[in-house]
Amino acid sequence: MPLPALFVPHGGGPCFFMDPAGGPPDPMWQPMQAYLAGLIESLPARPRAILLVSGHWEERDVTVHVGDGQPLLFDYHGFPEHTYQLRWDALGAPDVALRVQALLEGAGFPAGVERERGWDHGVFIPMKVAVPNADIPLAQLSLRTDLDPAAHVAIGKALAPLRDEGVLIVGSGMSFHNLRAFGPQVTPYADAWDDALVEAATDPDPARRKARVIAWREFPYAEFAHPREEHLLPLMIALGAGGDGPAVCDYRDHVLGWAVSGFRFG
Repeated sequence: MPLPALFVPHGGGPCFFMDPAGGPPDPMWQPMQAYLAGLIESLPARPRAILLVSGHWEERDVTVHVGDGQPLLFDYHGFPEHTYQLRWDALGAPDVALRVQALLEGAGFPAGVERERGWDHGVFIPMKVAVPNADIPLAQLSLRTDLDPAAHVAIGKALAPLRDEGVLIVGSGMSFHNLRAFGPQVTPYADAWDDALVEAATDPDPARRKARVIAWREFPYAEFAHPREEHLLPLMIALGAGGDGPAVCDYRDHVLGWAVSGFRFG
């Protein structure tokens, strides 16, 4: 049975690990933490590897990391010192990375490889919750700097065979991501945006679903929700990888006044 493709929220900075004693996060973040913690158990089978697309890595041509992801890339700022000492010591998945490159090039997408960058917090923060023992190898894939939604859906479609090969495809971003807008006054706009996104992304007709999500700028408050859409584009890859299978919103909550959703495709 193929694995689904997922779009998950990765939170804000090291939000799940702010307590130096390892206690639970701020109550606001606990539902998201619980969702992430249950991801692997919710799957039809345990993945042999993970391919993760983070909203924090862009390259001109889509690029896959073929190294071991270490040292981690602490690309957040202004947080407590201990959050810059976090570890997530999973192995890389170079075999998966090279398979990704072959699939993309076979579909007509130039695809680069690199081994020096390390995993950004869009990888290690959610994965430290989802795979706390770091016992599933992982390869990271970049976005393209053009942020073309149709191209990213097509990239996901090219990667769909991985789902039959025991590889879990994860898009890691945030369904709402406006760092200048916080608080309860934002919630009505965030809810309207999220309602439209959920309706489109779970449309039972696969062709219509794809077309509606590609046209995300037509949704209410779209450019308020995403002044720049890098945190939304991982959803496009997950949707493309999910193919014609079912699409569900399997997480929805509010943080920082934002409605935030997660999705499962296929």
